[in-house]
Amino acid sequence: MSYQRIDRISEEVRREVDAIIRDELSDPRISGTFSVTRAEVTGDLRYAKIYISVLEDDKRDALMAALKNAKGFIRRSLGKRMIIRYTPELIFVCDKNIEYGVHIAKVLAETLGTEERTDDRDEQEP
Repeated sequence: MSYQRIDRISEEVRREVDAIIRDELSDPRISGTFSVTRAEVTGDLRYAKIYISVLEDDKRDALMAALKNAKGFIRRSLGKRMIIRYTPELIFVCDKNIEYGVHIAKVLAETLGTEERTDDRDEQEP
């Protein structure tokens, strides 16, 4: 299979899983700020890693546990929505890229704030 087809299927799986989680699941543990950042489907369409980003640290474990418990329902709903020969087995993975980006932005802001303060002091001294 071509990589373009796998990429298109991966993106479609990501969109559909996101819609299923938000619209069809009524588990109270699935709440808060989260997003399905990406999906990686294997070449034989048997497995799909679904990357979930959760911004609230205290809700991360509960959300991941709820998704792992509901993965059979999500897989069945995905099979009904998509027309492919095999519905992939879903593997949910916690994605920390957004959290890391926020951390880097804070560090940069602190660094730039420190540099601006030292520049102000240098200008005032002479």
